[in-house]
Amino acid sequence: MTGTPDSVQSLIDDLHAEAERDRPAEETPEVGIVMGSDSDLDAMYGAYEALTELGFAEVTAREDPPEARYTFETYVVSAHRTPELMYAYAETAEARGLDVVIAGAGGKSADLPNMTASIAYPLPVIGVPVQEKSVSSVLGMPTGAPIVAADAGKSFNAALSAVQMLAREHDDLRERLVGYHESLQAGVGEVSRDLNETGTATFRAERE
Repeated sequence: MTGTPDSVQSLIDDLHAEAERDRPAEETPEVGIVMGSDSDLDAMYGAYEALTELGFAEVTAREDPPEARYTFETYVVSAHRTPELMYAYAETAEARGLDVVIAGAGGKSADLPNMTASIAYPLPVIGVPVQEKSVSSVLGMPTGAPIVAADAGKSFNAALSAVQMLAREHDDLRERLVGYHESLQAGVGEVSRDLNETGTATFRAERE
């Protein structure tokens, strides 16, 4: 039986150490983003885009946290290659101050979201199937073991759902979500008027 590599063990130790520090909620990330492989990053990047658009900042150094009130963290945690790391991440998630986890994985055996949801329970986990063939795996949790899931590759929507959960307790996040939605509505109105006044052929040509 092989031992745990130092690079993995150090991450596990860091997670447990952080869980024992009992930092104030304002100093810990609200959202955790995990993925099974760095090859999933392109699909999971939407979560980063959504959170940063809503004013969240990424925590990259615990001892030098960003000034933003709301933050998130990002890790690669493989359910199959590094199960000990996956377990440590999920087991310590709530103690480290997380309120919700967004977990993405690809392939036909996309177990990371499901296992994270099982271990981190009752912390909510939003699963993101990185590929179409991962959908049934992520959605296949039995009754009593819940997971919320976005459509394949829709990590942007997963992040919006995470912020919706947080907005129930934070009015300023609710205002940011409402502002974001209103900007989408305004964009549709501007495009509609431009199409109507320019004409279909010219509008289409200008977009090419």
